[in-house]
Amino acid sequence: MNYLTLENVNKSYGEKTLFRNVNLQISKGQKVALIAKNGSGKTTLMRVIAGTEPGEGENCKVMMRRDVRVGYLPQEPEFFPGHNALEAVFDSDSEQIRAVRRYELALLHPNNEKEMNAALGRMDDLKAWDIEAKVKEILFKLNITNLEQNVTTLSGGQKKRLALAKLLIEEPEFLILDEPTNHLDLDMIEWLEVYLKQAALTLFMVTHDRYIMQRVCDTILELDRGELFKYTGGYQDFLEKRSLRLDNEAIELDKTQKVYKKELEWMRRMPQARSTKANARIDRFYDIEDKASKRLEADAIQIDIKGQRLGGKILELHYVSKAYGPLKLVDNFHYKFKKGEKVGIVGKNGVGKTTFLHMLTGEERPDTGRIVSGETVVFGYYTQEGINLGKEDKRMIDFIKDIAEYIPLDKGQKLTAASLLERFLFTREQQQVYVSQLSGGERRRLYLLSILMRNPNFLILDEPTNDLDVMTLNVLEEWLQEYPGCVVIVSHDRFLLDKLCDHLFVFEGNGQIKDYNGRYMDYRAELQETERELRQQQSIAPASKTEQVQQVRTGAGLTNKEKNELKKLEREIGELEVRKAQLHEKFTQSNLSMTDIDKMTKELQQVEANLEEKEMRWLELSE
Repeated sequence: MNYLTLENVNKSYGEKTLFRNVNLQISKGQKVALIAKNGSGKTTLMRVIAGTEPGEGENCKVMMRRDVRVGYLPQEPEFFPGHNALEAVFDSDSEQIRAVRRYELALLHPNNEKEMNAALGRMDDLKAWDIEAKVKEILFKLNITNLEQNVTTLSGGQKKRLALAKLLIEEPEFLILDEPTNHLDLDMIEWLEVYLKQAALTLFMVTHDRYIMQRVCDTILELDRGELFKYTGGYQDFLEKRSLRLDNEAIELDKTQKVYKKELEWMRRMPQARSTKANARIDRFYDIEDKASKRLEADAIQIDIKGQRLGGKILELHYVSKAYGPLKLVDNFHYKFKKGEKVGIVGKNGVGKTTFLHMLTGEERPDTGRIVSGETVVFGYYTQEGINLGKEDKRMIDFIKDIAEYIPLDKGQKLTAASLLERFLFTREQQQVYVSQLSGGERRRLYLLSILMRNPNFLILDEPTNDLDVMTLNVLEEWLQEYPGCVVIVSHDRFLLDKLCDHLFVFEGNGQIKDYNGRYMDYRAELQETERELRQQQSIAPASKTEQVQQVRTGAGLTNKEKNELKKLEREIGELEVRKAQLHEKFTQSNLSMTDIDKMTKELQQVEANLEEKEMRWLELSE
């Protein structure tokens, strides 16, 4: 069954053509990913498909099957300003979802027994309890717990997760997703990957997550120089077939240019009196000239920087500890870096990863222990915040020249700042553009260049894949594999971690850092096996907490008032857990005063006390 058809679709902005004569069909159950360089028109094509932007051109058609439920996740979702998170996530025409919304609102005001009983009755009438369970799972997996928070106070990442939750709760048949894994942690990404694998689900998405493309998608589309190319299979198939296409294009271009030279000679010798055959040959000449004048543009950055020489002594951490108040971030950690080492760092938000990176570079000092850096070490620190110009905006070329006029290469060669910008896909004309006018991906690319311009031999990369397209990621990875210096990477990109890092620092919380000898997917496999064994043990133990909750929800031995209290407790426990995590995250900030630390320490102690009290009452009711 065909869900979507595009015929002869074009799109231009001024003189710039994003794509032309796009033809595409997507059938039920098909899972398609779209790849292109930043600025090529990926998001625009997605908007055309989703119906939020019109296509252009003669005989242009964009046809979506009318009876298909379609869900669209834009790159920057928007909500009604007056809504809180609960109202936003349950904004739906579905009677069952609206019943769940009414029930969740009643839980927020448990003293109104009349409304609670009405909400319970509505849930029973519509048999919406299965929907409620799915909603709870989705909200829990995406860490959306404070449903009373106004959407205007949410960060960009929180809005993206809220929009994704709303979309999945609606259960559309055809999902159109623009970078769905942005702002998700590793656990969320792996859960979403399993969700998207559902056979009945049809999918069209833009993503830079190569594992999702390999494991979920059966078709990869590439938007290249305004044309759409289709490759069947996953990401590895795409790489092989794309390489073959580019080779064939190069061969074809070479042949065309040779024919063009012969025809050009004929044109110059041709007499003024023209026959019909001669006129036809002239027409063919101009077609050949158009094809021969094409250039196979460089579609990936070129990185030639090798890094300065690294001495024998690199970086040593001698039994280092760091804490903010009662929150331990690093506890008695000892490690000596070796030449050429590439280490991945993984762990949940708020466990101290960024603080650890600051300590490596000397921006923060440990509470105990010491960190010793070798004399030859030159750090290159790529932060999540990216370029910080302050109040002063600069042209791209001036921004780079302020760092260095040129960069030394192998064998005594030098490369000017302008030439290096060209290798990072910024033309001489673009180099005159102000940094503030660049897109997110362009700013990230420029920021990466600014780090490498310092010719570091110890790279620290904090989420380097954000806003970079797949082509740039591939080149960066290949360069990092050959990079002779040390590399420390914090990333949610599983493909990147597996390709580069042969061991990990796993931040387990409470200051514990596990040095895991192996790749990320090996670590996840071991962790899942441990969790599976634990679940088996719990399944044979008497009345686990989950079973107790299920018994309570079926009404075993509880009054309506007690049921409402239990629901309220579950809500409050979730909110306290979120506040606890937020305080832990705040403790990792480097600009805290002692007054801030004392104030947050007291609040954290109060939150933990309330949490313990409510968990004890929850256990009383569940038993």
